[in-house]
Amino acid sequence: MSHWITPLLASSQGLMTIPLEIQLLFIGAVYLGTLIISRFSIRIGIPAVLGVLFLGLLINLQVLDIHPSEVERLQTFSLALLLFYAGLKTDTQAIRGFLKYGLVLAIAGVAVSTLVLGAAIVWLTSQSGAAITPGLSNAIPLGAALLVAACLGSTDAGATLGVLRQVKRHVPKNVQDLLEFESSVNDPSALILFSIAASLFSVGAQGQALPDVVISGFSSLLQKIGSGVLVGLGFGYVARVMINRLVVDREQLLIVAISIAFMDYGCTQILGGSGFVAVYITGLMMTNEHYQRPEINHQTIQEVLLPFNTMTEISIFFIFGLLVNPTHLLPALPAGLATAAVLMLVARPLSVLIFQRLSPFSLKESLLIAWCGLRGAVPLALSFNVMGAIPLLRGVPSDAAASVLAQNCQGIVFITVILNLSLQGLSLPGLCRWLSDQPTPESSS
Repeated sequence: MSHWITPLLASSQGLMTIPLEIQLLFIGAVYLGTLIISRFSIRIGIPAVLGVLFLGLLINLQVLDIHPSEVERLQTFSLALLLFYAGLKTDTQAIRGFLKYGLVLAIAGVAVSTLVLGAAIVWLTSQSGAAITPGLSNAIPLGAALLVAACLGSTDAGATLGVLRQVKRHVPKNVQDLLEFESSVNDPSALILFSIAASLFSVGAQGQALPDVVISGFSSLLQKIGSGVLVGLGFGYVARVMINRLVVDREQLLIVAISIAFMDYGCTQILGGSGFVAVYITGLMMTNEHYQRPEINHQTIQEVLLPFNTMTEISIFFIFGLLVNPTHLLPALPAGLATAAVLMLVARPLSVLIFQRLSPFSLKESLLIAWCGLRGAVPLALSFNVMGAIPLLRGVPSDAAASVLAQNCQGIVFITVILNLSLQGLSLPGLCRWLSDQPTPESSS
């Protein structure tokens, strides 16, 4: 993944004269620093990726002159790999007995959280909520608010389970399995909700009536999702054939898996479908298939892809930290603080507890699940899509206003992710210990 940063550094006019060996020395030192920061972060009880983000903010190379298209390519590449690995982690066998609840939580729960959070953002940035969120020059319209809320709908199992590792004995195994399954399925759920919001509130062709815009947007979205599912299923079959016929040891799995993921995404995009949906479906098929060689199974595939997934998450957080200008976050700080509070205290708990009647877990375990909704790399990667989608929304008056609005929306996502990872990450171990010490209703009676 270090080759991602080399083109970025080379694109900077301020760093063009730096020799290649100095750039490589810098890249090596930075990634070694991310390892040190990660170990230190875990020891103090916060997710490792948050420490990596702070390292990027500390370095914060403002001399970098990076074209937006380079950032867009980077986040597209990263998001595709994250969704492919999310599909690989969607092991339906691991949550037998509560698969239905897991799907409801990961799909309907994300929808509930998105609607609640989107409505809250609209109110918080309106005149009614101006006393709570001063600083924004303009209110955030409903379409942009739903895009931000959809970005924040995806949870991060890596961050959650990394924090829970130090109190593993206090957390039931089935709760850990649910959190991992939920975070895998709600990645494409959040992406689809993001696409629905973008289609519903897009401007459309000039002179086109609003109902026609909505119908056209949903028709295009359904076509992209349908094409993505079909191509993903096809490549899932191709992956099984390739693994059965070509792979003789586990090291070759990495080549096959990465090649299939890239071909899958590229082919789907060429055909006009959603490459993100396709790679998730392919990963889902690969992890639930049976292969000829007994040493090759879903766990083996996940293990060989884990380093790439880890490096992808680290790179997203680190480069985001490098690119963000802290001074640009100041106007969005009050709204970001309020959004984080609504997400952690209202939207996420409501999205879990509203389905308690379907849950096989006790209320105490559901409270833990509600507090385990850590946000990670996917919201940050999707935040770049927000910046591209906002100028196309109805009700955004001008290019200048659209640019400011997009910057504020990305700032809200950034601030919310930082607060969510730090506050919930630091409090999770203590909450686990406290809940494990509380008597159940059966034992107290």
